Amino acid sequence: MELTRLIVKGGVLSPGELREIVNMAMDQGLETISFGSRQDIIFPQGLQHIDKEKMGNHHFVFPNETSGNNIVSSYVSTDIFRHTPWLTGNKFLYVLEQFKKQPDLKVNITDPKQQLVPLFTGHINFIASEHEDYWYLYIRLPKWERMEVYPVLIYSWDIAKIYYEIEEVVSKESCGIDMIFSLVSEALDTNNRTIDKPLNVPFYPFPYYEGMNRLGIDQYWLGLYWRNNLYDLKFLKEMCDLCFDCKIGKICITPWKSFIVKGIPKDKKLDWEKFLGKNGINVRHSLLELNWHLPVATEWALNLKTFLVRTLDQFDISTYGLTFGISDYNREGHYFTSIVVEKNKLPKDLESIKIRDTFNVLHAKNFDPNSREYIIHAQDVDKLELPNILIELSRKYFNQLGNIVAENNNETTPIKKENTVQDVYQCSECLTVYNSEYGDLIQGIAKGTLFKDLPETYCCSLCEAPKNNFIALTSETQEI
Repeated sequence: MELTRLIVKGGVLSPGELREIVNMAMDQGLETISFGSRQDIIFPQGLQHIDKEKMGNHHFVFPNETSGNNIVSSYVSTDIFRHTPWLTGNKFLYVLEQFKKQPDLKVNITDPKQQLVPLFTGHINFIASEHEDYWYLYIRLPKWERMEVYPVLIYSWDIAKIYYEIEEVVSKESCGIDMIFSLVSEALDTNNRTIDKPLNVPFYPFPYYEGMNRLGIDQYWLGLYWRNNLYDLKFLKEMCDLCFDCKIGKICITPWKSFIVKGIPKDKKLDWEKFLGKNGINVRHSLLELNWHLPVATEWALNLKTFLVRTLDQFDISTYGLTFGISDYNREGHYFTSIVVEKNKLPKDLESIKIRDTFNVLHAKNFDPNSREYIIHAQDVDKLELPNILIELSRKYFNQLGNIVAENNNETTPIKKENTVQDVYQCSECLTVYNSEYGDLIQGIAKGTLFKDLPETYCCSLCEAPKNNFIALTSETQEI
């Protein structure tokens, strides 16, 4: 089925914007809308072309159009789940505001300390570092076989212009990470920072994101989920009016076909509960039902999910912290779930024969979707075999929980402590760190170059202090 999409930058929109969208859909006789995996809005019943005047600032992508990729952001997680302290909701909004033109590539802008929004499913992935206002950049362009790390940290206010320059560079010619870095550095004057340590993505079980939950002392946040991903337009319109009454400024779409409303005043909590009850809205679904990625408006996938959830529920199986996905066969797909159930494609010469579908089951390395590595657990199995396989994987997950191997830049580091010696020096003027493990690509110093092997003309990449102003921090340290 050909779907119409509405791009929602960063998965964030105001109640006024959502009400405009709802009115446009209702004017065309629609009754429901859906949400997509990249925090966009989907019109499963289709949408006729709309006059540009009525569109306003809304960016629709109709079935015959190929342009338009959404920016995924973890703005939705700020304040309600664990997050990097300096990365506030306002900071996200300022960064998103810099994107004036619709990106051609998929962009992710995320906090590595949250689990709700995927870090690496974009072509261009900005991931917050521990240094205030600085971000790692991970790139995996179409046709690239692996993810590559941009050799410097990106300043918050340079994110958009660096993205647009990368988009321009790769649209003209095929080039690797080193060439991209060279061309972008030549074209732009940016406030980059040397990478002093690799990105650390901690593993946490997946959070519960539904129902009414406390936010601070005098506010609440509400997560809403529809089992069939068909959200009633009349309900949404009435909800927008309630947001206005409560002076709520933003509604956030999650990548899990649900949405979150933050900032419900304590004295309005009862009004919201009455509103949900009056509309017959069920909240507090089980984790077993919530944590699924399904293709939009795909009946076989929804039916398979229903079968699996009901069967696992009968066996009283715990799936706390696990996430699941259902998809067609796609060996080059980039998933963001702990476990993937993949339907095999029938050979062309058998398409005319009615035979039962078979499935493959994959799981992420260590059951961590951010590992970006999937292991085939079972192949060519019948639908009736799937519940037992998922039960087996659930037990495997809980058996290893707590012993999970830490992941850093695709290299595994056991949890046990090891003694290592690092070649690290620090500028005594501005405290910039030189670590031989990363070199200094800004000045053409390759990774692995020891400080003693640097030329005597070497100077600090930030304040240009001479080499003899650096102090050795080399010591025998314990790394986890």
